[in-house]
Amino acid sequence: MVTGFQPKHEVSYGLGSKRNRWVCDATKALIRAGFFPFYRMETEGTEGLPRNRAFLLLPKHQCWQDIPLIAVATPRPLYYMAKHELFLNPLADRLLKLQGGIPLNRRQPLRSRDAIRAMIRFLNEGEGVVVFPEGAYYPNRMGPGKGGILKLIISRLALPLVPVGISYHKRAPKTYVKIAFGNPIYPTKQISGEETLNRVMKTIQDLSGLS
Repeated sequence: MVTGFQPKHEVSYGLGSKRNRWVCDATKALIRAGFFPFYRMETEGTEGLPRNRAFLLLPKHQCWQDIPLIAVATPRPLYYMAKHELFLNPLADRLLKLQGGIPLNRRQPLRSRDAIRAMIRFLNEGEGVVVFPEGAYYPNRMGPGKGGILKLIISRLALPLVPVGISYHKRAPKTYVKIAFGNPIYPTKQISGEETLNRVMKTIQDLSGLS
């Protein structure tokens, strides 16, 4: 169990706010069928992923394809912090939450209190949660690490942070994708959240071949 930060009360999440195993499995099958004729994916470092405990997965954000490819590349099922605009349509809201989506309003964080409590709940249940630390697409270059949610997690939760590098190379007729999982980084009280975030971002940069 994650220690150090507990929600004051249980989050009331409706039907469809909990990830559904069958929907996730069906989505992965559709991703493989739809993507793999056009993409060739190589993964590296999956053996270092925590198997039986909570962790934060922190990938490079090159383009929208990162999200489905991360889902296929990671052996464990995941939850995803995603921009709340994606959830405004009721049908999209339902489908995304069934696949582990958790809406986050970066511009007005107070409106995301329930989402953050839900994320804490899932971490306490031993789940893996994906947060893209750049918060937006930065193709072939590194964007700045978004401090807010990550610094909260780093300062309050004792859990491994897993940096992930992603790189794309077009070689007709396919696009080659490399997803490299780094060794888990464990925050300590002796190192500030800012320093930990900087280390995570530098590792992502190296894993993505952008150094």
